[in-house]
Amino acid sequence: MKTALITGVTGQDGAYLAELLLEKGYQVVGTYRRTSTLDLWRLRHLGIKSKLILESMDVEDLGCQVRLLKKYMPDEVYNFAAQSFVGVSFEQPLLTSTITGLGVTNLLEAIRITKPDTRFYQASTAEMFGKTKTTRQNEETAFYPCSPYGVAKLYGHWMTVNYRESYGLFACSGIMFNHESPLRGIEFVTRKITDAVAQIKLGKSDKLVLGNLDAKRDWGYAKEYVEAMWLMLQQDVPQDFVLSTGRTNSVQDLVHFAFQAAGLGPWKDYVETDPKFVRPVDIGVLVGDSTKAKQVLGWQPRTDFKQLVSMMVEADIRRHSQHEKTMLTI
Repeated sequence: MKTALITGVTGQDGAYLAELLLEKGYQVVGTYRRTSTLDLWRLRHLGIKSKLILESMDVEDLGCQVRLLKKYMPDEVYNFAAQSFVGVSFEQPLLTSTITGLGVTNLLEAIRITKPDTRFYQASTAEMFGKTKTTRQNEETAFYPCSPYGVAKLYGHWMTVNYRESYGLFACSGIMFNHESPLRGIEFVTRKITDAVAQIKLGKSDKLVLGNLDAKRDWGYAKEYVEAMWLMLQQDVPQDFVLSTGRTNSVQDLVHFAFQAAGLGPWKDYVETDPKFVRPVDIGVLVGDSTKAKQVLGWQPRTDFKQLVSMMVEADIRRHSQHEKTMLTI
């Protein structure tokens, strides 16, 4: 039985990956950052909480990481621990740099010290490309991050490359374009939209306020992206891969499909814009070229954008309906 350690297991990607690895027969150790309240709703939703070994760990604490690695001696480590909200990174740049950037170095160093044959996956991001001038971004595209989050992620990405080249670690990064699901956090614009649409559908709200409707992203389904992450650590040679759909949609497209999925009238009847939701520096268009992942890993996304949005809207309608039923029985 292989053992995998997943940092940030309570997040969207961590939960889906844990589910996948458990299905493959792994022993899965999931770490979380200790807070006053522990949010395990994704693990409960997938029905995997009781199957995991949960440990608290702070990526800023190298000693803690070394002790956990010695305790479980994992074959694979997947790092999702990060301050992952782009907007928040402008408000908390130092915290973002420490957790999202330096935290990666701590993990790599803990592996180098404790078990250098452990295979390491780093969750990199398309935000590292930022204001790139290229039409499509692949593994050879130059980086130009334009948020503290993107800069911190780029540091972690290059440290992963450095430990691979300097110490021979099997360390690689998945440069992931936006990937969403019903497990996405409400802080992200995709879930903000689908949750608001669900509430409007059920008569609990009558308005949705957004920022830049013209921003375009390459949006895929998170559950499919974790399959590629696992495949990356099964290769003979560690390599970095862009994971994307190769197609873009605007926030306005997302809004249109969400209202359509809920069977509501014209979205313009419910949507307002507010400049306070626009980032200090916003990326116009990012679209990935995942040709390498298709050729080497045999991976490609299967769920189109409209299906993804409908899936999320339906899940949020169920959530709010079930919550209402629960409240009525109390």
